[in-house]
Amino acid sequence: MNKLVTLWMLCITFLFTTQLFANEYTITSPDGKIVVNVWLNEKGGVRYKISHLGNVVLHESKLGLLRSDGDFSKNLKLDSVSGDIRVSDKYKLQHGKRLNCEYVANKKIFYCKNKVAMPMHIIFQVSNDGVAFRYYFPGKSERKITIYKEVTSFHFDSAAKAFLQPCPDARTGWCYSQPSYEEYYQLNIPVGTPSPFQAGWVMPALFNYGNYWISITETAVDTNYCGSRLGQFSPDGEYSVQFPQPQECRGSEPYLPESQLPWYTPWRIIAIADNLGGLVESTLGTDLANPAQYDVSSWMEPGIASWSWVILKDNATVYDVQKRYIDFAAQMNWRYCLIDALWDTQIGYDKIKELAEYAKTKNVKILLWYNSAGDWNTTTITPRDKLLTTELRNAEFSRLKEMGIAGIKVDFFGGDGQSMMKYYIDILKDAAKYNLAVNFHGATYPRGWHRTYPNLVSMEAIRGMEYVTFSQYFADNQPWHCTVIPFTRNLFDPMDFTPVNFSGIPNIQRKTTGGFELALSVIFTSGIQHIAETPDGMDQQVNFIKEHMSTLPKTWDDVKFIDGYPGKFVVLARKKGNTWYLAGINGENAERIVELNPAFLSKKNKGILITDAVDGKNFIQQNVDFGKSLKIKMLSYGGFVIRTN
Repeated sequence: MNKLVTLWMLCITFLFTTQLFANEYTITSPDGKIVVNVWLNEKGGVRYKISHLGNVVLHESKLGLLRSDGDFSKNLKLDSVSGDIRVSDKYKLQHGKRLNCEYVANKKIFYCKNKVAMPMHIIFQVSNDGVAFRYYFPGKSERKITIYKEVTSFHFDSAAKAFLQPCPDARTGWCYSQPSYEEYYQLNIPVGTPSPFQAGWVMPALFNYGNYWISITETAVDTNYCGSRLGQFSPDGEYSVQFPQPQECRGSEPYLPESQLPWYTPWRIIAIADNLGGLVESTLGTDLANPAQYDVSSWMEPGIASWSWVILKDNATVYDVQKRYIDFAAQMNWRYCLIDALWDTQIGYDKIKELAEYAKTKNVKILLWYNSAGDWNTTTITPRDKLLTTELRNAEFSRLKEMGIAGIKVDFFGGDGQSMMKYYIDILKDAAKYNLAVNFHGATYPRGWHRTYPNLVSMEAIRGMEYVTFSQYFADNQPWHCTVIPFTRNLFDPMDFTPVNFSGIPNIQRKTTGGFELALSVIFTSGIQHIAETPDGMDQQVNFIKEHMSTLPKTWDDVKFIDGYPGKFVVLARKKGNTWYLAGINGENAERIVELNPAFLSKKNKGILITDAVDGKNFIQQNVDFGKSLKIKMLSYGGFVIRTN
């Protein structure tokens, strides 16, 4: 009898355990198309997969992490699961792809404990354009806890293709200034392809599987976490979250995430669309960013800037040249003029103040360059080491405010470690106290920071126009490179690419046409857009080009994807008020005809087309009518802009 009871109890235990592990919980998007399945496997590891209209987008992928005081990757117990919670948000950005944004999602919380009963919550939110999740550790702790590793993964089908930018290893390259997110993307590569560097792949990372386009990225990274990447190796197409390398920090400050409890980790974002348009028009990267911590609307405005350094380099950072660039900005109705490196020694604070006062009479504001560097690289360009502490920043920013300076460009950061993330954010917060806009160069990408810290106008984190001025190799690769960026780096966040050069670059044969360059003024977004043309170069342009460049909107209200493929071509439309700007670029060495029949335009709409003349050197302008299908021919490496009436 005892043996029968024992056998019966073992059977019940087995059935109960099997049922517990078999339980799959689902979170569904509001429109019902995206479904996330979450379960606990036989080893007590939390797993998830994602499907869209029944098609698997991500196969079984991992959740969990390793903390200094406990393992939250296996031997977990699922205490309970919340019901479905509807979340919604409406917010306004200072600048971006869309000013007025709305987010609606279904939320579910998984309450887990590890084998010693330490709690971890996994929070999922699923919207019509993707999936987001984060970890939360409740309770209170006096001492700081370190997260050594996330086991978080994203498991793609082996047939998927990837569009990825490799991340150079820390403290390599020029003056040991890597990583700076300035490599070319590898296009349409098989998932599972190893990164050429141990540091892995940068985000946002783009993937294509059948009709589906997926972007993996993160947002809401704050002072209590590091920036993350995708790992160097991804066997069977399973990409894991990878933390920065040990050198990516300030001195002996932390590179791994550490914090007291309670503790929220950043959102992991998986934007999903069954066409490229759904991806390009998504705002998930800011939807899940932390809300604005302060209001800058009374003193900061987006705009366009003149900038001498990109073409004229260091020798142009002198008083007379910068005064001319202030005049250039005024003539073009641009709001800003950026004075770059070495202004402190080649012009000096007193003369900079004179320039700021002169600029004010022209309705132009001055931006100044700084070297962020401490001990993380060997860059010696000045002004240097003036922003390293709160005390130094307060002294310098107070002086700048008294001089009438509107913003700063800060260069040469040291990677993605937690202490470096904190340095970025400390600069933003302190600059806001002195009414200073901020642009980061030689830097990581923003991760939704322009919503949270709205005085952030832009960040570089791209192989931009300056590279074209360095060698012919970069100029030769510029056309296709530009067609990748709207789907990757510039997908959710502002980007200081510094576009638009018509008149040419010393000692370089530019491969892009004037129409291509003109289109970049619409296709790329940045809170302050620094233009790479010179005063003399702009003087050479026909009046309708000058008119376009002098009336460019400072912000955009909306975006629509029309056509394109990363590495080949892209056609986008951006709206300002009642006017639409349609712009296209061709990244291939062959003519391309695009057909425009945008559903968002009325058949009564008319517009003005600016495109390349047959020689590729000059422009033509003509009226167009959307009452019938409109076919536009783009030259090899060419482009166009249409502005509706």
